[in-house]
Amino acid sequence: MSQDGAQGRYAGGSVAGGRYQLRDLLGEGGMASVYLAYDSALDRQVAIKTLHTELGREQSFRERFRREAQAVAKLSHTNIVSVFDTGEDELDGSLMPYIVMEYVEGRPLGSVLAADIQQYGAMPADKALKVTADVLAALETSHEMGLVHRDIKPGNVMMTKRGVVKVMDFGIARAMQSGVTSMTQTGMVVGTPQYLSPEQALGRGVDARSDLYSVGIMLFQLLTGRLPFDADSPLAIAYAHVQEEPVAPSTINRSVTPAMDALVARALKKNPNERFPSAAAMRDECARVASAGHTGAPVIISGAPANSGAGVGSAVFPPLDQSTPAPQSGVQTPYQPGPYGPPTPAPAPHYGYPTPAPAYQSPAPAASTPPPYMISPQQSPMGGSGSGGKRNMPVIVGAVVVALLAVGGLVAALELNGDDDPGTEAGGDPTTSESQKAGYKGPERNRTIDSTKCSDARESYDDPSKVDAPDFVYKDILSVKECAQAAGWKVEVKEKANAQWGEDIVVSQFPLADTEVSPENATFTLEVSTGYPE
Repeated sequence: MSQDGAQGRYAGGSVAGGRYQLRDLLGEGGMASVYLAYDSALDRQVAIKTLHTELGREQSFRERFRREAQAVAKLSHTNIVSVFDTGEDELDGSLMPYIVMEYVEGRPLGSVLAADIQQYGAMPADKALKVTADVLAALETSHEMGLVHRDIKPGNVMMTKRGVVKVMDFGIARAMQSGVTSMTQTGMVVGTPQYLSPEQALGRGVDARSDLYSVGIMLFQLLTGRLPFDADSPLAIAYAHVQEEPVAPSTINRSVTPAMDALVARALKKNPNERFPSAAAMRDECARVASAGHTGAPVIISGAPANSGAGVGSAVFPPLDQSTPAPQSGVQTPYQPGPYGPPTPAPAPHYGYPTPAPAYQSPAPAASTPPPYMISPQQSPMGGSGSGGKRNMPVIVGAVVVALLAVGGLVAALELNGDDDPGTEAGGDPTTSESQKAGYKGPERNRTIDSTKCSDARESYDDPSKVDAPDFVYKDILSVKECAQAAGWKVEVKEKANAQWGEDIVVSQFPLADTEVSPENATFTLEVSTGYPE
């Protein structure tokens, strides 16, 4: 490859032995640059994304990147930017990975939104719902193949001149997360903070529902012209995702209907179990809300509420070179007693716990909602390479700090749960039979897991010396113990008041399902339902 100008600008050069001739620089982000290129073998224009040279220094990343690109190349959908080829070329003695993609003549969604904001104040609701539904259609295809995007944002969505939505950068986030050891330290997350799901901000495992949260953030932004969570620092934004509730879009844009508010609210639930169960379910709801009409021009309210988290940055995360400022209008610093953040903070989320269905439902009844599924949880998810302004450039978020901030609410919630006495709920008579106690739900011994799921656990995709943890959630604890014993694993059981599931049903596990564990000496902490209401 020949170099022309500063690093990241190789117009006039070529890759793949001269097959792809780089012409114009289309965009540049924190981790990659995108060029318009000419494919001399097939006589067509393509787009080539070149990842910055520091990412190509590690063999593990290059191999992971190649495998992810191969997986993404199998995705075929109208709303997904096609991947044609991948490879690596030498630059100044270093190998630089690149991907060859479909060239989309159009604009990033962020530019489309900026034009609508200038004209209307926000994107018209019918257009916003259509764009969101098309993004969800793309995600439905990727999720069916077990591929979670991890970096949905306007910078990774293109719109053609004919208004066709195209989602790009599938697989790059996963390759970043799994391959670059220097950028994915334990307890840290690589990503765009404004669009992180709470579980991503906490460095926990992600599944398809994390993408749906990011889509909810994007829909909020399209409907209102602003982000629901924004602050002065990435850590403050991540804190807001975990602890604060967004305002309703209708408080900013009067034309937003209650049904649209409810759609956004469900997508932005802190607990993944309370979000839409799939991209298809959320897309169906977008179509239903759009078909109801009442999607007129935006009516932006002057003096609308400030972004959630807007005052948190300097109070909760003071600059290192300044003394801690006085609390702002009800916001307490972490060094003072009492809850962090606003005077009435949202309770700390309990990820992995089954929860009652929210009051707002999609057209399908709650009973038909399948149990939560885990596609590919990782410890430090998220990455990205989209271009855009300073606010949307990928940054490293210290998830451990955010997790510590959530501890106060979590401990308080656990203490409240621990005070519950099932006997008092049944009248306090210890002689009352189990079946007669109010709200009690008995064991379901038919919910078993085969012991071979442990003894013959699947070898890890990333590390052959480890295996993927089985999924114990919603299984009877007796069969789970037998399974773990077959593999020589230890099990620690903690009781959890929960009447939605019967006694002895596992309602959460750590390590999560599909997380890498040692095949010889793994230890699992399981929360098991008591069968009683909280």
